[in-house]
Amino acid sequence: VTGASFVVFNGALKTSSGFLAKSSIVEDGLMVQITPETMESLRQALRDKKDFKITCGKTDAGDIKEYVDICWVENEEKTNK
Repeated sequence: VTGASFVVFNGALKTSSGFLAKSSIVEDGLMVQITPETMESLRQALRDKKDFKITCGKTDAGDIKEYVDICWVENEEKTNK
């Protein structure tokens, strides 16, 4: 679990890169590089206020362990401020 001050979603990751998605820490935030298709799915999930999970790592990796979860919560008091 990583706490961050901001999140940047970059929808310019090419499918030919060999990655499903890439995440990296940038200063005190998180940058997530995703494909244009994933970006469109993320936008729709945000419009619909639905949770969304981004799987990060190489496309040919067997045991992918890194995820970026976007979760809607009922009570904002339990989230980072």
